[in-house]
Amino acid sequence: MERKYQIDTAENKAFLEQIRDDLLRFGHRFPSPQGSSWYLGDDGTPWKDRNRETWITCRMAHVYSIGSLLGHEGSDSLVDAALKGLNGELKAKENGGWYPGRTPDNKILPDKQCYAHAFVILAASSVLLAGRPGAEELLDEALELYDKYFWNEAEGLSCDTWNTEFTVLDEYRGINANMHTVEAFLSVADVTGMEKYRERAGRIIRHVIGWAKKNNWRIPEHYTCDWKPDLEKNRERPDDPFKPYGATPGHGIEWARLITHWALSSCGENEQAAQPYIEAAENLFNRAAEDAWNADGARGIVYTTDWNGVPCVHDRMHWTLAEAINTSAVLFRVTGKQRYAEIYAEFMRYLDEQVLDHVNGSWFHQLDQNNRLMNTVWPGKSDIYHALQAMLIPYCRVDVSIACAVKEGM
Repeated sequence: MERKYQIDTAENKAFLEQIRDDLLRFGHRFPSPQGSSWYLGDDGTPWKDRNRETWITCRMAHVYSIGSLLGHEGSDSLVDAALKGLNGELKAKENGGWYPGRTPDNKILPDKQCYAHAFVILAASSVLLAGRPGAEELLDEALELYDKYFWNEAEGLSCDTWNTEFTVLDEYRGINANMHTVEAFLSVADVTGMEKYRERAGRIIRHVIGWAKKNNWRIPEHYTCDWKPDLEKNRERPDDPFKPYGATPGHGIEWARLITHWALSSCGENEQAAQPYIEAAENLFNRAAEDAWNADGARGIVYTTDWNGVPCVHDRMHWTLAEAINTSAVLFRVTGKQRYAEIYAEFMRYLDEQVLDHVNGSWFHQLDQNNRLMNTVWPGKSDIYHALQAMLIPYCRVDVSIACAVKEGM
């Protein structure tokens, strides 16, 4: 195995830094005139015939806040552009909160999504850390809105979707929005010191661990309004980009990292208290890797499996590989087990040989079972959030959020 794929070598550090810098350069053209994010095409050119979505705008605000902390030229103005969008055309003036986005002809997209609002919180906390004007006000407003409409204190979980006016709550409950809520809450706690958000993250995590443990460490993604797992959801649309049927191994991997972060940040030096959560994280990661990594005769991580671990959608999504890089590195740091370093190196080689676009930049967002480019779920390269974080997390502290870790490292 080449040294540039092996964790804790100078070659690997340099490899990640080069990709990191290339990603930050790739995303420069995201801001529309009003600040919301264009959807980026294969070479980073904006696709202006697609919706300008809030969650992508938030991701770009987050990554360029990190870019600002890293000293990447132009990052401050890009963060400010995204803030313009979040405080302007994406913001719902009449009913509060943020629209999911705008259409190419500037109409609003309907509903109010927990997923998008979690990303507003993440973006605002990172922008605050980067010291950009208006960040504190944005974060305060986002937290107040989220607490009012999405967080359910009695359940210790967040609901998923309201209508645009915040008068009708959809009965669907989903764990994806709760996962990004955990990410956002941990960031808020790290940036502001408001520990109630770390405690809330822990409540969500305990639910997820319980559901996963009962399901052979495959996390149910979809639920009824009273939080009963709906294991047959979208069987007829198995490659849905946000609500796919079956288990999503990439989410098991991502949860493993978030659980580890929460456990170490909550338990401090109390290793005994943290250990059950670290073990749960290992179980989630190992189950996902066993089910999905090189599972069908070709390299890569399959998008979904059924409840017995048999691949359903064989496509390889770039974000899944990014999270696999992150979590294998984090588990190596925390446990010292060499097998995590070994699979990290495998992931890095696969990234270099199959997923990195060495011509146009960034990562191919979707490959088929034979690692040929596809565009059925994720055409183009919508944002750089997952990929950028994967080039940073392997060498950052594992008990704080990524933006905080980057700032500390600087």
